[in-house]
Amino acid sequence: MQRAEQHNINWDPLYKVVDNLIPDNVVRNRNAKNSWKYGYDKEYDLVVISRDGTIGAIYDINGLRIALPKCPKEIERKNNKWIPHDPPEDLSKIKTRAEWNMYPDSFKSKHVDYISREFDRREQGFWFMNNSKPAYITGHHYMYLQHTKIDVGHPDFREANRIFYIFWEACKADSRSFGMIYLKIRRSGFSFMSSSVSVDTATLSRDSRLGIMSKTGKDAKKLFTDKVVPISNNYPFYFRPLQSGMDKPKTELLFSLPATRITKKNMAEIGKEEAEKGLDTSIDWQNTGDNSYDGEKLLFLIEDEAAKIERPDSIKEGWRVRQTCLRLGQKIIGKCMMGSTCNALAKGGQNFKDLYEDSDPLNRNANGRTKSGLYRIFIPMEWNYEGFIDEYGMPVFENPKEPVVGVDGEMITQGVIEYWNNEVASKKHDPEDLNEFYRQNPRTEAHAFRDEAKDSIFNITKLYDQIDYNEATHVKKVLTTGSFHWKDGKKNTEVVWTPDRRGRFITSWIPPKELQNKVAKRGDKFIPMNESIGIFGCDPYDISGVVGGGGSKGALHGYTIFNMADAPSNEFFLEYIARPQTAEMFFEDIMMALWFYGMPALIENNKNRLLYTMRDRGMRKFSIDRPDKDKSKRSKLEIEVGGIPMSSEDIRQAHASAIETYIEKHVGFDYEGNYRESGTVGVMPFNRTLEDWAGFEYNNRTKYDATISSGLALLGAQRFTMRPKKDVQKINLNFARYSNEGTQSKIII
Repeated sequence: MQRAEQHNINWDPLYKVVDNLIPDNVVRNRNAKNSWKYGYDKEYDLVVISRDGTIGAIYDINGLRIALPKCPKEIERKNNKWIPHDPPEDLSKIKTRAEWNMYPDSFKSKHVDYISREFDRREQGFWFMNNSKPAYITGHHYMYLQHTKIDVGHPDFREANRIFYIFWEACKADSRSFGMIYLKIRRSGFSFMSSSVSVDTATLSRDSRLGIMSKTGKDAKKLFTDKVVPISNNYPFYFRPLQSGMDKPKTELLFSLPATRITKKNMAEIGKEEAEKGLDTSIDWQNTGDNSYDGEKLLFLIEDEAAKIERPDSIKEGWRVRQTCLRLGQKIIGKCMMGSTCNALAKGGQNFKDLYEDSDPLNRNANGRTKSGLYRIFIPMEWNYEGFIDEYGMPVFENPKEPVVGVDGEMITQGVIEYWNNEVASKKHDPEDLNEFYRQNPRTEAHAFRDEAKDSIFNITKLYDQIDYNEATHVKKVLTTGSFHWKDGKKNTEVVWTPDRRGRFITSWIPPKELQNKVAKRGDKFIPMNESIGIFGCDPYDISGVVGGGGSKGALHGYTIFNMADAPSNEFFLEYIARPQTAEMFFEDIMMALWFYGMPALIENNKNRLLYTMRDRGMRKFSIDRPDKDKSKRSKLEIEVGGIPMSSEDIRQAHASAIETYIEKHVGFDYEGNYRESGTVGVMPFNRTLEDWAGFEYNNRTKYDATISSGLALLGAQRFTMRPKKDVQKINLNFARYSNEGTQSKIII
């Protein structure tokens, strides 16, 4: 067990600086020639977001390596922090390009350099000194800070947003990416930031369509009317093309030709060609539905509150459709900016979670794309929480020794981490309130994906405490992913374990050599010899494929009982949740794991092909008989191949009770010291299983493969205490009693 004091989560940086990826002489040479091209550089496996042909620092953000432009010698130093500048007063009075044309050339010449500079910053980004350090922001970020009006006026500069925009620029530059999926905290500013990108993109684009989706059509419309349209209307005239129709449209914003750069050569003619052209680019929204925008071609798509789309619609199904709107064949022609806090898993959250997990930049197919095509990013709450951002846009993590000036001018006297911990402590006895706080203000991905406490039959506080602990202390480092195979391909001989990140098994304990492959042979039968150390539980499947793919997965869990061997006690040590291409491959996986560990398994026998395969291979003794029935009362199937059905209500209750008891004793924190030393946390390193337990539905068990197999392992470990009591019938001997009074004995009745 681990001490509870280690549970505190320290803050992590949002990015790592990658050093020594490219030889210095190569960087200098190519920088001198301005030869670094915007986009994905296959030679060095990085994404260049520089527009000037140079690169400087290389950031690793969530597994994506991004090359920023080289820091120039001349940097804006006046304020030593971000402050939006005021445009020339006489220029700010001009509202349209038509008005600009009415001014004399002398006036235009005076301001054309300023306008050109703004175009440069929009295209290339901007460097400024921030707390005596150079800081780079992308063009989209510059437009957000300088030219976007939100509900409070100009947005604040925040380091979290700087990293968000750099990551987005990389998604945009990378020809392998369809965009980003952003797991966010409440009130992170995503709606305004995505709306700003939409307007910035539309006003630079020719003959394009940009779309907006949200959790409902009403929300999409509100995003359009309350954010997109006002942002567009507040753009300075030199960035805003001629707009057709109403100033405040409700359904579609229509532009003519893109806003063009004003130069000394064209300053007298600007706007004339535009007025003669027809409609060119539009931004609109559509009602929420799986088939929204089906068949359309989109340059940019906002998917706001994507984790809150509820049945019958699904963000997974909707994304499959709308992904085709962003491509022509294999070529990606548009990008999606998707973001959301996570709803309860049964209310849209699970679909978003699946999509998020399929968007890992470190896990790509042979074409170099993630499974979803998107790149995922998560920014913890401590980086972007109102009231704890200093004047330089940096979070105040720890309690400051002296008050710190906040971005809003208020003094900050407390650190955000202490504040968060205090909020958590105050909600410990209200699981529903605590879970909602975690979901809205997550410090880890596990926080964000917490499920509703009221829907769980188990102690969800303990489950998520364990998940959080595992994430925070990097328990994953003690886990090994790998595969089993028969030595020299000879079955029923010796199994070899091979670490392999593509493997289907995850384990926290490999037995010492003397305990591996400990199997005895008697005749043509094989017997596991480590039964006193541990046991497996297995939820199998029979059919190799199902219509449309998918289907439930097979699951196997290894669990150690109390033992005196060189092994852990009362711990899960192996997790397998997979569906190989064929059922036969699955069967072989299971048999190899049992053989390697020399332990039997309690296997669900509703699907019995695995059990018959084991019997035919001489491994009947590896299949435990159901412990709740005497042999004389077992079915013919149960006598022949073993296993246990999950259809019996008694078994289902015992199964759930076994997991519930294990969670109470061995999972999460035990502050009261009821089952172990006070203030210690349990040892259960498999977060997929913990999450499966958290979401388990007693009356809808089909999709919870991990819960079924892990519970069977626990039932198997209890098999000696579950043995049925034999009916004992009292024998009435009825010895006769006699009265010996008189001359003859008489029976007393």
